[in-house]
Formats: sequence, C-alpha cells, structure tokens
Amino acid sequence: MDYKALAQQTAQEILGYYQDTSGCKVVKTSKKITVSGKASKKFRGNLYRVEGIIPESASKLSDFLYKPENRVTWDKSLKMYSMVQKIDSDTFICHTITQSFAMGSISLRDFIDLVYLKHCEGNMDIISSTSVDFPAYPPSSNYIRGCNHARGYICSPLQENPAYSKLVMFVQTEMRGKLAPSIIEATVPSNLVSFLLNVKDGVKTHKIPSGRGCHHDGHSSFLKKK
Repeated sequence: MDYKALAQQTAQEILGYYQDTSGCKVVKTSKKITVSGKASKKFRGNLYRVEGIIPESASKLSDFLYKPENRVTWDKSLKMYSMVQKIDSDTFICHTITQSFAMGSISLRDFIDLVYLKHCEGNMDIISSTSVDFPAYPPSSNYIRGCNHARGYICSPLQENPAYSKLVMFVQTEMRGKLAPSIIEATVPSNLVSFLLNVKDGVKTHKIPSGRGCHHDGHSSFLKKK
C-alpha cells in the first residue's frame, strides 16, 4: 500500500470537509464549543464537525496535538497508543486503544490509523488520519476493532488574535460491535465537547516548546472516546 499517497489524499478530504459546511446541523453547543453533524458518505453514521477556540498559537497547538509526549495525561479518553511504524517525518501508523465510556455500555475499541501532518499557507495545519490494514497488528479478542474513516484536525490562527487558534475537528468513526445507532448519537457529541475541553486544559498545564519540528519525533493518535 502507498501509505504516503493515502495520507495526502486523506488530508485533502479533511480540507474539503472544512470548506464545505452544507448540510451540517448543530447537535450540541457547550462552553463555547459547537458540534454539528451530517450523514457520512463513508458509512452508515455521521460526520461530526467540532469547533472551538484554543488559547495557543496554531503552530504550537498542532505540535501539541501531533506529538505523543504526555498525551494520555491530558486526553482522558485514551487508554494506550503507540507508533507502530514511521513512514517519514510527518507520516506514521499508530495503534490506539480507547477507554470505555457511557457507564461501560460502550466498551474498549482499538484502531490502526495512518496519521499525517500537512503544513499549509497562512500558518494552517492539517492533521489527518484514516484506518488502515496493518498485518503486524491484527484484531484482538480483547477489543473491538473500530474503523476511523477520514478524520482529523485543522488548526489555524484566530484572525482577531493570532496568539489563539481556531481548532476544527472532523470525526467519522465506525465503532462496530453491536451498538445501537441511537446510543452512539446520544453520547458522541458530549464526548467531542469533552475532548476539546481536555485540549484546552492540556495546553494550559503542559509547556509547549517554541517553533516547529518537535512533531518530527513523535505522533499523535488524536483519537478520543469511541
């Protein structure tokens, strides 16, 4: 498989989601975070769009989201993640295990994702991911293997205050198993709000190095509760 080509294609899809807001319906607003959704074209579920303002510059925020250091200390939805293969300095294959949630009604999931960071004009960064087959990490009976269709973040400077960032996240996760769609639709929006709140708390409590390049030493699963 040409992982690099797939990574670049996925980043382009995320940019397309960012530019096209047609059909999106707001499903939750809380603490200045907005979650909207529309039917996914990838599977029988929703494509969610989450928007919020983060008190950090776009370049530092993208590094914070992308690199592995301290990730599980602020992202409360993750149980474990690891980089299982490095394609190049901006492209990785990652294995992630999420925590159970909704009082245990949604059990642990694991994912094998191709993660990619793309720098764009205007100091905008796209961090994209999509699930891939990776024979070295076959599904385990300990977890339900989920599938992330094209998803990711777009970090861009807040126009009125470049020291802050606009963070837009796209999620379309096929959790599989025997979950009723109604359970997923009832719980996911709140979890997405919680994730952005975790990001805000994380950038406050972790010192983020200045300048770019630190993401080259690591990756981020950037997965939240599934």
